[in-house]
Amino acid sequence: MAEIARRALLASPLLMAASPMPTVFDFTLDALEGGALPLAAFRGRALMVVNTASFCGFTPQYAALQRLHDRFEARGFAVIGVPSNDFRQESEDNARIRQFCDTMYGITFPMAALTRVRGQGAHPLYAWLARQGGGPPGWNFHKFLVARDGRTVRSFPTATAPEAPPVLLAINAALEARPAA
Repeated sequence: MAEIARRALLASPLLMAASPMPTVFDFTLDALEGGALPLAAFRGRALMVVNTASFCGFTPQYAALQRLHDRFEARGFAVIGVPSNDFRQESEDNARIRQFCDTMYGITFPMAALTRVRGQGAHPLYAWLARQGGGPPGWNFHKFLVARDGRTVRSFPTATAPEAPPVLLAINAALEARPAA
């Protein structure tokens, strides 16, 4: 009995080494085409995670996001699109979202399936991004920029264009940060 109690005490979270702080690479989204979209596949890259919507006044930002992805991909950058209907401006059908992105904007960057990005039902990734980056998205096309270390998060509101000078400066700084170990 004493041995069981000793083992239980040693396994207690209070005595166990603190787990490392999570990074963006510890999360997995559902992919738009089905299956998993593990962000671990992007370890060491700078990421721009953007909640998107097909029927929003800011939807033309898709074109600029694709240009950013193309421009910086070779340097270790990726855009991750996260369709959300939290603001009631997105289709409820992943196949329609994919068709819209392909047809209207030729999107080649990775896209998640329809995902909750705010409130109590927010995906754990978005809860983490909100904590690290100053709060949840206020609207569609809110941009979270995560440095290569997977921990440093900067947030850009919807109205900030993806190719605005402050965003480009931040992307370059994120690309210069050390990757997570």
